[in-house]
Amino acid sequence: MNSANNIKKVTVKGVFMINIFGKAVPAVMLEDDEGLLMPIHIGQSEALSINSVLKSETMPRPMTHDLILSMLVRLGAEVERVLIDEKIDNIYYGRITLKKDGTSMEFDARPSDCIAIALRSDAVIMISEEVFNSDAISKDNFQGSRAISGFA
Repeated sequence: MNSANNIKKVTVKGVFMINIFGKAVPAVMLEDDEGLLMPIHIGQSEALSINSVLKSETMPRPMTHDLILSMLVRLGAEVERVLIDEKIDNIYYGRITLKKDGTSMEFDARPSDCIAIALRSDAVIMISEEVFNSDAISKDNFQGSRAISGFA
């Protein structure tokens, strides 16, 4: 990450189906303190994972992100934060920072995985202001998208 970039904390507004070229695709919607929104298009399984944790739903079997968090806890590591800091060729890049025995370790990860794990561990979600501002939309422009309620 370029050290000149400022970062900001965001929250997850929800997972929504957004119409792209006539096709509905899932997107996780991030929100900053000013109420601006930024969508990140994600896969179906990541959408289900993020949506289930937002709705406090427990699946009958651990999902991948639940398994990852269980392993981290058992190994004595905690999720310190996640950071989405780049967008190259319309692909967002993120990293997850873990802490174990006072040592921080950073791992490259897809933003959707970072977000799903952060939500499960109450870790802070950070994003480069440059990345956020380049794709931010106002709530007025967000009208017409619908929240997902599950997948068939």
